[in-house]
Amino acid sequence: MEDSFKSLIASAKSILILLPEKPNFDQVASGLSLFLALGQEQGKEVNVFCSTQMVVEFNRLVGVNKIKNELGNKNLGISFSNYNPQGIEKVSWDIDNGEFKLTIVPKPNVIPPTEDQVHVSYAGVATDLVILVGGTNDDSFPALKTGELVNAKLVHVGISELRLTGKTVSSLATAGSCVSEVVSNLIKKSGYEINADIATDLLMGIEEGTGGFAGSGVSADTFGMIADLMRAGGKRLSQGQVEAKDYPVGAIPGAAGQVPSSWTEPKIFKGTSVS
Repeated sequence: MEDSFKSLIASAKSILILLPEKPNFDQVASGLSLFLALGQEQGKEVNVFCSTQMVVEFNRLVGVNKIKNELGNKNLGISFSNYNPQGIEKVSWDIDNGEFKLTIVPKPNVIPPTEDQVHVSYAGVATDLVILVGGTNDDSFPALKTGELVNAKLVHVGISELRLTGKTVSSLATAGSCVSEVVSNLIKKSGYEINADIATDLLMGIEEGTGGFAGSGVSADTFGMIADLMRAGGKRLSQGQVEAKDYPVGAIPGAAGQVPSSWTEPKIFKGTSVS
């Protein structure tokens, strides 16, 4: 299994990790762990995407703000909201001290677009390999129906078979207590480093995915993996225990040392899109 996974990773320059629609904690932890592990590979672009937004309970996972809600990493687009395009005289570009600069020149006596009116987005997908995490069928991954990923290889990681219509998928699904346990074994056997951040996500994923280590699929191997993850620096953080010092710089959106107030409110948490 690990040789097949490593060969797929080795042959890909751009990797997209797809989480299922409305994922559970275990699936998000698994996807982020793969994102962090594969991000160690030099020269490879790794992104993680979910068609639905992350909920507040996932905020304790390292890297949750890296999950994109817009599928696109190929073409950069810049638009101006609530701005009359007739007020633009010309658009020019230049390279100054090695930096690309785009200049919007308004017509005389016309106010230029404000920073709040500028919106940056990506369109089109350039990826060689798509890793599907969890899920059961086509409805789990709406992104596969867009046609953007038709030329990419598909590989599935989970604890049960994924049924896709008219698509070829390399299955790495194996029996396990939860997806996080399967991913833990996959990362370990493939030779990728499991650092403290990865171990923390996987440890919490296993705990949530097994209902506090009490699920029917929990085995001695599960507890062996739990011990390995704790030795690697994994932490068991329950909801409400998150502190900025527990995460690397940039892992939590907002000011350093503070958790955004919106995370404690009973609403959907929006992670920051990162290219």
